[in-house]
Amino acid sequence: MNTKVLILLGLVAAVAADKRPAPSLAYGAPRASSEEFESPKYGFDWAVQDSETGNDFAQQEARDDDNTRGSYTVQLPDGRRQTVTYVVDGDSGYVADVQYQGEARYPDSDEVRPPSPRYGAP
Repeated sequence: MNTKVLILLGLVAAVAADKRPAPSLAYGAPRASSEEFESPKYGFDWAVQDSETGNDFAQQEARDDDNTRGSYTVQLPDGRRQTVTYVVDGDSGYVADVQYQGEARYPDSDEVRPPSPRYGAP
């Protein structure tokens, strides 16, 4: 009797696994959206200037559809200021112009590393 029940349950499981979804439940192309699409437009800018630490950073960007223009400025550790001006015009890619202001300064090794403390005899 147990064998008959196991065979019957096996057949029911096989039939249930072989069923395909009804045509109304089948996957297809997505339906058209009723939402309207607006082309992206934005603009922003920010800046950080701290004379105590020497931090000087800024960025600005504006986008209208596929055209983006912007720039950012960074105070480099060697004392120069780097400004990158960029344009992204549709599918033409990212085009950047990099400029440097100032002259690179490299401190002497004594300026980089503070002198070691001198210890005397106790």
